[in-house]
Amino acid sequence: MKRYKIKEIFYTLQGEGFHAGRPAVFVRFTGCNLWTGRDEDRKKAVCQFCDTDFIGTDGQNGGNYSAHQLIQIIKELWPDDSQPFIVCTGGEPLLQLDQALTNALRKNNIYIAIETNGTQLAPKGVDWICVSPKANTELVLTQGDELKLVFPQKGMMPKDIEHLDFQHFYLQPMDGHWIKAHTHEAILYCKAHPRWKVSIQLHKILGID
Repeated sequence: MKRYKIKEIFYTLQGEGFHAGRPAVFVRFTGCNLWTGRDEDRKKAVCQFCDTDFIGTDGQNGGNYSAHQLIQIIKELWPDDSQPFIVCTGGEPLLQLDQALTNALRKNNIYIAIETNGTQLAPKGVDWICVSPKANTELVLTQGDELKLVFPQKGMMPKDIEHLDFQHFYLQPMDGHWIKAHTHEAILYCKAHPRWKVSIQLHKILGID
């Protein structure tokens, strides 16, 4: 029986993009193909600005789980009898989220959203695909629901990817010391290019995980 390495599973509000503010169970898979997650490797990583801990299985409800065990935890965390909404994230969730797990989740009436860097293909049946592309990578997942570009990124401008087949286009100001400047730049870009919308990290403003 296949098992999935999970850093953490927790119930919160989605903090970014189209579903910002929506209650969700986050399932954070371990591992990423663009960075080891270790600070000593950041300078040589393809993605150098990630602020997420996705190493190991020591987070809240973390562990090595079968599909059945994952589903049980999701159902226990969901507060009522409505359809559970989950966000599969990482790291890079598509290194582990496969067709078997997707099928099992759907059989249990679980709405599946993913946040991915777009370098891996998604299994059939994922309900909501959010791609956050990174510069200097080969983007293979070129269609979905939401394209969310961390902005600005050297080597990737919004105009380079706005032809892709997505319903919603977001610029998310890059966090860090220059966040105010990046936010101002994103606002100006969206005003000049109305196809794009600004995505802010609502969870940081609200002070929640």
